[in-house]
Amino acid sequence: MELTTAAQQVVEIVNSHEIVSSISNNNKFIEANTQEVTLSHLRQDCVIPVFAKDNESTIPHFEFISAVRSVTQELFPEGTVMMPNIRTSHVIKGRIPSAIGKPAKELLEHEKTIYYERLAFMMEIPHVHAYINNQKLNLTVGGVRSYSEQNLFSKKSIEKFKIFIGFKNMVCCNLCIATDGLKDDLRVSSVEELKSKTQELFLNYKQEEHVENMSTLKDFIINDEQMAHILGKMKIYNQLSKDKKQGVFDLNITDSQINTIVKNYIDDEHFRADDDGYINLWNLYNIFTESTKSNYIDNFLSRNCNTYEFVNHLRAALQTQEDNYFLLKDIIM
Repeated sequence: MELTTAAQQVVEIVNSHEIVSSISNNNKFIEANTQEVTLSHLRQDCVIPVFAKDNESTIPHFEFISAVRSVTQELFPEGTVMMPNIRTSHVIKGRIPSAIGKPAKELLEHEKTIYYERLAFMMEIPHVHAYINNQKLNLTVGGVRSYSEQNLFSKKSIEKFKIFIGFKNMVCCNLCIATDGLKDDLRVSSVEELKSKTQELFLNYKQEEHVENMSTLKDFIINDEQMAHILGKMKIYNQLSKDKKQGVFDLNITDSQINTIVKNYIDDEHFRADDDGYINLWNLYNIFTESTKSNYIDNFLSRNCNTYEFVNHLRAALQTQEDNYFLLKDIIM
């Protein structure tokens, strides 16, 4: 696999002072195994992977971010679109040809090359916001890219991205993403196609419906016995055979996430249960989304969205009093 330098690409240059001054200080939308970087770093300091057999460039990370930002500014021109908060992981290190054979500890900075295999970013649109349970939610867009999903040893082919639009809870930085606000397997061959697909997602997103659905979650309450049953069923679900999962909500959650949910149910500063063990579904939802922040960049968006669907699945069962695998029957009925 060959690499080409980012400096060869033509993009809009944003100085580092502007980036620092316009990114929200509340920026931990994902935590696991990531480091924060700037857009200028991606452009100036990172090489760009190419498809090895024809030396065609991939869409670099900074062009991905710039494309989504451009569409966002076009669709929301009446206010400020904040600069991207960028998280990366799985750094791929290299060196220039003249440094071949040189011990790693003796490499000079200009002899080193890097790029990041995985990237996630988000941008807030603070003039579009809502309040739920006295908590402010800012409209937020972003995306994920992982070169691990590309066959870079072949000729140039369709490239894969993930993009989203939803809300960020300003109390805790948790992202709130619904199904219609996520394209989890976006495949494009050019930046222009990427822009077109991004615009399509943003225009089809039902913002008001999403806020209304989230707002109703605060009206449904479960007790500690019900919570214990849900957690136990979640643990069991992960061990069920494929046949036994038929007809049960398709929950996408790890045991480590469940442990985080248990901990936050007891002691989260903002969303824990009350002294009697009661918790409303809005707080439960935020405890769930908090747990998704510990997932790797590759899958945290899909698990965040799955969390939204799951909590709404619980709400529907409580509302209709229908039998549900995850809820105690005597409480439902």
